[in-house]
Amino acid sequence: MAADEQREWRAGEVPRAHGGLVGRRTELDQVTRALRPHGVVTLVGVGGVGKTRLAQGVAARLRPELADGVWWVSLSGLREGELLPHTIAESLPMAHQTAVPVMDALAHYLAGRRLLLVLDTCEHLTRELRPVVERLTAAAPGLRILATSRRALGVAAEEVLTVDPLPVPGPDAEQAAGPESDAMVLLAERAAAAVPGFTVTDAVRADLERLCRQLEGLPLAIELAAARLRELSPAELADRLADRVTDRFSVLGESDPAAAGPADPVWHHALRTTIGWSHQLCTPAERLLWARLSVFVGSFDTEGALQVCADDRLDRADIPGLLAGLAEKSIITWEPTAAGERYRMLDTIREFGEVWLRSLGEGREFRRRHRTWYLRLAREGDTAWMGPDQYLWYERMHAEFDNLRLALDSCLGSADTRIGLGMAGDLWFLWYACGLAREGRHYLERALAAFPGPSPLRLKALYAYGLVLTELGDLPALEECEVQSTALAARFGEAEDSLAKSVTAVTAALRGDAVTVLKLTDELHARHSRSPEAMLSVPGLGSLSVGSHARIALGMAEEALVGLDEMRRTCDASGESWMRAWGDSIRAQAELALGRIQDAEHSARASLTVKHRMHDSFGSGMCLEAIAQCAIADGQAERAARLLGLAHQLWDALGRPQVGIPTWVAAHEDCVSRTREALGIPAYDRAFDAGYRTDLDAGIAEALDGAAAT
Repeated sequence: MAADEQREWRAGEVPRAHGGLVGRRTELDQVTRALRPHGVVTLVGVGGVGKTRLAQGVAARLRPELADGVWWVSLSGLREGELLPHTIAESLPMAHQTAVPVMDALAHYLAGRRLLLVLDTCEHLTRELRPVVERLTAAAPGLRILATSRRALGVAAEEVLTVDPLPVPGPDAEQAAGPESDAMVLLAERAAAAVPGFTVTDAVRADLERLCRQLEGLPLAIELAAARLRELSPAELADRLADRVTDRFSVLGESDPAAAGPADPVWHHALRTTIGWSHQLCTPAERLLWARLSVFVGSFDTEGALQVCADDRLDRADIPGLLAGLAEKSIITWEPTAAGERYRMLDTIREFGEVWLRSLGEGREFRRRHRTWYLRLAREGDTAWMGPDQYLWYERMHAEFDNLRLALDSCLGSADTRIGLGMAGDLWFLWYACGLAREGRHYLERALAAFPGPSPLRLKALYAYGLVLTELGDLPALEECEVQSTALAARFGEAEDSLAKSVTAVTAALRGDAVTVLKLTDELHARHSRSPEAMLSVPGLGSLSVGSHARIALGMAEEALVGLDEMRRTCDASGESWMRAWGDSIRAQAELALGRIQDAEHSARASLTVKHRMHDSFGSGMCLEAIAQCAIADGQAERAARLLGLAHQLWDALGRPQVGIPTWVAAHEDCVSRTREALGIPAYDRAFDAGYRTDLDAGIAEALDGAAAT
């Protein structure tokens, strides 16, 4: 595997293309020219015509021209239009865990920036996209949007460009001596990738050209046909396609829910024929797996395929081999990711599988199995999170997020919304620890409204909601959550009471009431320290971290370190990283209060290593603030100003610096005041601005290795 294929792919990056872009020089020039004066350009065309691949080429060409980069937003797996702003925000290098409405945060972030936003696969969300696109383009004159869709978005000043199939060879045999058509080049390249030693010879050229004409120059059809050349010669393949007897979409019906209109055929006959014929050439087991895999959105892994698709008709032991067979036939694509090996199915091919699944009468059953598997995965993540595999769970749940969203929407739209409430609560770690607080708030509010009856599930969801609101810094909503959780806890036992008291403790922390925080956290610690299992929980470890924060605020830094030592021992014994990082962040504050500058910076860096790896913007911001406080305490005023500027990138996007916790706000203001006094306002502003304009990853790397300190 090439080194670049092993590199972690991060949300918002342009996806790595399978194979180079063939032809499309005219289209590349046309789209590039259109994007310069226009805010919005939409590439429209039939499924399989290559809209996404062309957008990747445009993104690569324009990236050097745009100071703030090119960012990719995949909308294929999104089913709920209300989450569009969240999905866009998650694809950008912005922190949006804030009580500010996400559309406002997006508009604020994009204003003044020059970047290209690629919205890929929009046809099912055009109505919901219109107000989002219009708001963002109005707020950000430097923003350019490139959309791919089967239909126009219908926004003001939109330029719609139709993507046509690739040029095909003419029927005149003498044209073979001239330049190859783009369709012929693509077929030859993909055939060479599929069949070792394949070359275009005079003996096969005429049949390959015939194939290109039969496939109407559609790139997806050409790629599917190229995979068939492993088993058939070009002549055999062209003859079989000529028969037109394998058009399985014609048997199943040609309607498409995302069609642009009755006069605009979504399925070219050649594409229907090629997909249907590819389906016919699959083994019966491969066809069945293809149909069942269509219930996934986004990507999926082998374990998910086993759990959802296996039964007495499809043996578990056979599924890995069947996945390999479908990948070899280009029905699915294999993707190496930070979360392990995963597979993806193009929307056009998945739609065929969905139709086939309905024709088998299995649609309802396998959608239910999909939901069941992701309910189980959420429960497993809830159980396993406080342990040694947090990084693996972080990567896995981000990779599965499209499917988790689909399962949650299914649960909350079902008759038994109780299971949706349970799933939303079980995913507390995804919302709170993995940078998805805004979506967590959305789903938790939906779930709490859908199932209002008293239950332990509701209390756990309220607890998760309280964690999310703490990260968002929304004190009024948190106070209401505290009232509800406290009243509900009176109906149940000690475990539920601990959840409610944890919500009350963080509410008091946001109010700046350190005395109440200390009383509650001491009570929680006494309760959870009875057993190692109880202590290794967010309420248990939170009693030490939040309690230590209160002790520092009350001038008891030495006592705070005692609790933080216990927290470190508990986390280290289990290999837990996330809560330990919070402990290290608070330890840095205690050591600063005691004048132990080097120890404080060491603790802050240890915390920042974890927080940055998990893309925790709030935690990373607090660590950078602590390192800046260490720098000014050590007489490094210019370094402190640069670090404050770097941290302000995060606070600027979050909307509420230090989430409004009074002691942390006061520490920040003191650091700013001392640094300005040491440098003078003009020098401070220059250094701060330099930090603010530094690439965030590069700036954090510098803070972590201590290069700036020297």
